[in-house]
Amino acid sequence: MCSVFGLIDYKNKLSVKQKNKIISVLSKECEVRGTDATGIAYNYNNQLKIYKRPLPAHKMRFNIPNKVSVIMGHTRMTTQGNSKFNYNNHPFTGTVQDNNFAFAHNGVLFNDIELRFTENLPKTNIKTDSYIAVQLLEKCNTLDFNSLRYMSESVEGSFVFTILDKQDNIWFVHGNNPLTIYQYNGFYIYASTSEILQATIKKLGISKPNNVITSIEGDILKINRLGKITYGKFTPQHSISHMWRYVKV
Repeated sequence: MCSVFGLIDYKNKLSVKQKNKIISVLSKECEVRGTDATGIAYNYNNQLKIYKRPLPAHKMRFNIPNKVSVIMGHTRMTTQGNSKFNYNNHPFTGTVQDNNFAFAHNGVLFNDIELRFTENLPKTNIKTDSYIAVQLLEKCNTLDFNSLRYMSESVEGSFVFTILDKQDNIWFVHGNNPLTIYQYNGFYIYASTSEILQATIKKLGISKPNNVITSIEGDILKINRLGKITYGKFTPQHSISHMWRYVKV
């Protein structure tokens, strides 16, 4: 049980101080779903930046630069891959068409070892089950609705995936884990549950959202840096043949 979270300031209405405050409060509220590690990703000066540590969110100090408008984050509860080795923590970095992307996952995948053999994927020192999804996207060498559908229909387990690309699009792949997105006049905030967002806006003193973006299992959403939402679909898999691998290590 982890949490994804983030902010899309699509009208550039928020100050850098406000953005840092929102991410700080939001990440701390996400601790209810994991305290083993915390990380964020954003694009700055045409480079993908990832800041992650094997620490709970309340011990992190975020310093998001000015002009950064899209931030993707994750708090972790370890199920596979020791969080003390920071390369096992989210967000992960992937590369398609020589462009980097950031990837985060809430859930557990059960067939990562099998996929590494059947898809002939390279060995890696990363032991987290989530990383197999990054490798599948890299094998496609593109990031779009088709490659995300292929990846999502290949993995077995529970998931919500979030992906930040070079163009400041955030992609959401909604499996059978929770996801809530609030829209305000100028920005979105999201987290794994509505309870997390409700606690966040209460602490920030923000009013109720103008809109709650709805999605269900099988949906792929793309929100671009201007706030436009585009939808795609995938067919969920419901195998339980690998449930025995759900162990805490």
